[in-house]
Amino acid sequence: MNKIINIAVVAHVDAGKSTLVDALLKQNGVFRENENVVDCVMDSNTLERERGITITAKNCAINYKDYKINIVDTPGHADFSSEIERIIKTVDSVVLLVDSAEGPMPQTRFVLKEALKNNLKPILFINKIDKKDARPEEVVDMCFDLFLELGATDEQLDFKIIYGIAKEGIAVTDLNDKGKNISPLLDTIINEVKPFSGDINDNLQMQISSLDYDDYIGRLGIGRVNKGIVKSGETVSLIKNNGEVTSFRISKLFVNEGIKKVEVKEAYFGDIVTIAGCNDISIGDTICTKDVIEPLPKIEIEKPTLSMNFLVNSSPFAGKCKNSKFLTSRHLKDRLERELWTNVGLEVEELKDNDGFKVSGRGELHLSILLENMRREGYELNVSKPEVIFKEIDGKKYEPFEKVIISTPSDYSGTIISDLNERKGILESITNEEDGYVRLEFSCPTRGLIGYRSSFITNTKGEGIMVRSFDTYKPYAGEISHRKNGVLVSMVNGTTFGYSLWNLEDRGEMLVEPSTEVYIGMIIGIHNRDNDLDVNPCKNKQLTNTRSSGADEAISLTKVRTFTLEEALEFIENDEYVEITPDAIRLRKKELDPKERYRQNRK
Repeated sequence: MNKIINIAVVAHVDAGKSTLVDALLKQNGVFRENENVVDCVMDSNTLERERGITITAKNCAINYKDYKINIVDTPGHADFSSEIERIIKTVDSVVLLVDSAEGPMPQTRFVLKEALKNNLKPILFINKIDKKDARPEEVVDMCFDLFLELGATDEQLDFKIIYGIAKEGIAVTDLNDKGKNISPLLDTIINEVKPFSGDINDNLQMQISSLDYDDYIGRLGIGRVNKGIVKSGETVSLIKNNGEVTSFRISKLFVNEGIKKVEVKEAYFGDIVTIAGCNDISIGDTICTKDVIEPLPKIEIEKPTLSMNFLVNSSPFAGKCKNSKFLTSRHLKDRLERELWTNVGLEVEELKDNDGFKVSGRGELHLSILLENMRREGYELNVSKPEVIFKEIDGKKYEPFEKVIISTPSDYSGTIISDLNERKGILESITNEEDGYVRLEFSCPTRGLIGYRSSFITNTKGEGIMVRSFDTYKPYAGEISHRKNGVLVSMVNGTTFGYSLWNLEDRGEMLVEPSTEVYIGMIIGIHNRDNDLDVNPCKNKQLTNTRSSGADEAISLTKVRTFTLEEALEFIENDEYVEITPDAIRLRKKELDPKERYRQNRK
């Protein structure tokens, strides 16, 4: 039996977690020499590959010397922090990646805080030391300060430091060394982390930390065996989160070998296993030897900070999309309940007055990833403007605040500071960087950041970088003004004409092209002023029998603005919806009838 060590690789977005896991797998014989291996092999989800981010935590394993090392690749974006909170309980240590130029970022603080809270001793990996602006020694000092700030113990402060270039599969313990491979990191892991200890004669005890699904064998539970041995075919007790006790027979048992799951007859304490046989299993449930009730503490997950309403599509175009399969509230309910099986950071509540659901999550990206997956699966729905979730603490109203770090050319810093001050953001520090850039750090209410990204890109001409992460709840910051422009709303049903859109360009920026089907109440442009304007985009030029030289004006349309799903959710106001279908993303007014909208505004 190999000695088992479980490691999680944690970091901020784009620090190189998945790339480091690639190097560990490639250099330990997981792939054949002639095998074609894609970058970030653990990012298997289509959206993960498209966006270059990790969305769900995934397990793999390597054998090094006489050790089996289970590796968990974790998300780096703050919106998926619930993945970290449950995975951290299944590992013996974490490899904390920090960029050698950027230093600790907002999510670095969160993942380190979780590791320290669970009494883990991290190994610090300073990545990308080949960058021209690398400052590894300074970044190590910054990390030490962060450890102190988060209340690390003396033992945790005595962390080991590895320097490296994950993309090239190189790790060194001294900056003066020339690295050859990733072995110094693996040697540090087996020297610093004690293998999981136990006794094969103990009663079985394991907790489910992740869920998966297989079309042939059903729901799968994933977790670490805390005590004893788990065997395929044995009947075990299942202690639910609510205290209810049932039993089931383990039909199949899998462990990780490389990036594959391999079926085995038994697995030992310390190993991360996947079991099948119970379709009622949930995250946090404990599995024990039959008739032995020894539940482990519940997995505590931070509450959501943002919510949206997912509603049945009520537009005139509902059901007309050729790829639409699921249109009713029953379809929405089934899909959201299925999502709750694996997405522990999500909460769903049925709306009483509307045909839909209030869905709460960790942030816009968390919810928009769900919406994008639903859209691709054939769902149609309307979605309301994101709203933050307030708390009442000691009789006072509190709201979520985020840590915002911005790197921008210094010429634009004044505009950014002014914009975020209007949105109740507080500038905490400003630092000069190389090449005329400055680094700004803000504490800003989440409400103020909704819809800010598009304004930020415009104000920095695409040259600025903004990262944000949930920080804490603070007292309510007061009223915040959002979008400064009204919208152009279609007052007719029909097909748009280039002639009409050309004449409307003086009024604002168009969102639709010629020959686009529109309906009354659909938003077709952004008004130059702060009020909404009903317009006719379907009027064509009247033809006459008179023709003369120069009488016809040449039509040259400006390129229309297109929204991604996240941009559309940020853009809309409280009286608007995003209409999501498999083939299109449209903006519309909640109340389509212009007369009824006018009456409501008068009130």
